[in-house]
Amino acid sequence: MPATPPSLKSYVESWTPGPIMAEDALPTGPVEAFSALLDLPGAAAGAGDPIPPLWHWFYFLTWPAQRDLGADGHPSHGHFLPPLPGRQRMWAGGRCEITEPLRLGEPAERVSSLGSVTVKEGRTGEMLFVTERREFRQRGRIRLVEEQDIVYRSGRGAARHPVALDESAVPRPADPWQLRLRPDPALLFRFSALTANAHRIHYDTPYVQHEEGYPGLVVHGPLLALLMLELPRRHSPEARVRSLSYRLRRPVFSGEHLAACGAPAGDRAELRVATHREDRHATAEVTFA
Repeated sequence: MPATPPSLKSYVESWTPGPIMAEDALPTGPVEAFSALLDLPGAAAGAGDPIPPLWHWFYFLTWPAQRDLGADGHPSHGHFLPPLPGRQRMWAGGRCEITEPLRLGEPAERVSSLGSVTVKEGRTGEMLFVTERREFRQRGRIRLVEEQDIVYRSGRGAARHPVALDESAVPRPADPWQLRLRPDPALLFRFSALTANAHRIHYDTPYVQHEEGYPGLVVHGPLLALLMLELPRRHSPEARVRSLSYRLRRPVFSGEHLAACGAPAGDRAELRVATHREDRHATAEVTFA
């Protein structure tokens, strides 16, 4: 009878990484680059303007040495990467409280710390949930507090994915706010570059099909979140987002037609990403100030 593998909890019982601080000048280049990726007529913000919600993800980036990447393109080691064997990583969701938006072109600090570490039993085995907390400061004041929930497992899971993709079918939501997109490999490559993301599932088709079991390149979870947040920015530009939460539920694949959609409801809005396969690949809720 095979031995029972150790619980994931046993690998992280003494894992207590301390806080770390990073600095960034918040130059205009990344905002200009993402604006171009979205085919906007111009940059969404200029020097001194508020950075749109979640666009701070294009800053405070880290670039590990090439030798420090694993076979999947993820870093082999990192300050907040738990010491699990055969570690597999998924971004599950997060929350953000915006006291005052960060301003483009002004130096900022980010203090990152470990929020919580929890082991849960899923359909395909144990999963480790790690929450990283980030505080962003400008001019000595905390402007934004963010929490990111990352899920880890040891070894491959047994998730179900479509065998083939229908690249002609389109979702038909009835929501008043809509943003349609058909991500292609070039768009995913550009987004990977903007976020210093070397994970091969976003650009290496043979790898993603033969090693990960996906039918095609995977659209970045953070890109889905950003597309949802584009809805209030475009349809209700006078309203300032005070808080937001998002959850990444099911992957979307390159070539599929997607629709970020939603509706306002008083001082908040409910948002989602849909394809012809799923109504809620990702969901979000925003609250306005």
